[in-house]
Amino acid sequence: MKIQVRKGSLAEQETEAAVVTHFEGETRLEGTAALLDERSGGLIGELIRLGDFTGRLNQIAVIYTRGGFPVKRIVMAGLGKRADFTLERLRGAYAMAAQQIRSLNIGEFSSALHFRGIDLSMERMAEGVVEGVLLGLYRFLPFKTVDREPNREIAGFTLLESDEAACKAVRAAAMTAEIIAAAVSFARDIVSTPANEMTPADLANEARESAKGKNIRCTVLDAGQMKELGMNALLGVARGSHTPPQLIILEYRGEKKSSPVIALVGKGITFDSGGISIKPSEKMDQMKTDMAGGAAVIAAVRAVAELGLPLNVVGIVPATENLPGGNAYKPGDILSSLSGRTIEVVTTDAEGRLILADALTYAGRYKPAAIIDLATLTGACIVALGDHVIGMMGTDDGLKQEIREAADLTGERVWELPLWEEYHELIKGDAADYKNSGGRAGGAITAAAFLSKFTGDTPWVHLDIAGPAWLAKDKPYIPKGASGVGVRLLVQFLRNRYRIGKK
Repeated sequence: MKIQVRKGSLAEQETEAAVVTHFEGETRLEGTAALLDERSGGLIGELIRLGDFTGRLNQIAVIYTRGGFPVKRIVMAGLGKRADFTLERLRGAYAMAAQQIRSLNIGEFSSALHFRGIDLSMERMAEGVVEGVLLGLYRFLPFKTVDREPNREIAGFTLLESDEAACKAVRAAAMTAEIIAAAVSFARDIVSTPANEMTPADLANEARESAKGKNIRCTVLDAGQMKELGMNALLGVARGSHTPPQLIILEYRGEKKSSPVIALVGKGITFDSGGISIKPSEKMDQMKTDMAGGAAVIAAVRAVAELGLPLNVVGIVPATENLPGGNAYKPGDILSSLSGRTIEVVTTDAEGRLILADALTYAGRYKPAAIIDLATLTGACIVALGDHVIGMMGTDDGLKQEIREAADLTGERVWELPLWEEYHELIKGDAADYKNSGGRAGGAITAAAFLSKFTGDTPWVHLDIAGPAWLAKDKPYIPKGASGVGVRLLVQFLRNRYRIGKK
């Protein structure tokens, strides 16, 4: 889709549809809405007076103007109560409007930022609008050969602004949103792709392709190189699969080499059967999504490079399958990790923390200012928080606060769980230094406690994305299936840390 920002009035724009937002319970029309109401002969006001459109959250109504002026249709989108307005609601409203427009087989549409009394910059709102439109229209169709959705793709979306200075700022914000939305869609594609088409080698190839033509250095370590390093926790998990593991390393330098580096680490289990401790068959098909953290890291580094952010970041993704087999690792095995610490395997279905242990240790070689890891790590986190929230744990209060502030802007909500000493006691090993499971109680927390043993003194935050990585039903701008969670959160965290973009 082509996104344009132009100087002009929405009421004078030659367009198939004009999107207008409205707050619930408000009868007075302002700005662009008032102008369109006047030009249409009061059609918007009449719709509101009759109660057919109240402005409740995500309500959509289509008004046909019958050729009275250049706008052929007015698409009303409800924002809910003004007092409850958030950037997340704005994204959702524009996503719903865009989906309605696509269902009408309309080729292009337009809108304008006409909000008053809202404590958000014009640039931030423009980003939210464009993200909502692009992410709301996402579909995963590469494997469909029959019953494909018949609606044509929308070719263009135009944002109108009244003066040239505003156009310039909004245009830059729209370009930023396009890059970030494309990265999220890229992550969704990777996570949605079936495991027979997205092996560790395929994931590594996706990382290589994402680095091409950008200021990204991509290095992929094979099993032999990992063995030389001593990454036996990762290699232990990989033993049951005939598909070789990969350690994907993406290095972006937007600042001088001596400047601090942020390390992003993402779990890359391209299929998780549970190994010898095999999972129940129900929903095992969804275990292709167990590399959602890795996909988010690859996509975030790609977005950072395309945005040209003035910072240094390294993305590390340990990628393997976790399968049973004659050579598979077993409950009771003891693995020696890259850190030198030994790990007793209680269950082979707690494999994510094993591969992350080696990846986190490897990240420490960059002497990063901070480490953030993302992983679909535990079902226990879903039990505790549901599928709407990312579980957050970590060792640095300041870093956790930075993640919260980024989450407030992206709508990818986080909730902190404690990492008290009692939980660390549960992962102490009997025959080894640590064990890879502390039992069912507090499972998300004991998993994070285990990871903390491999981060040293570096400020670290763990994000358990098991819940929101794969959705059972549609949300306004997140379709059923792979959500791409974490991409926007990571990029926003980096933008905030280096004070890039307006709040």
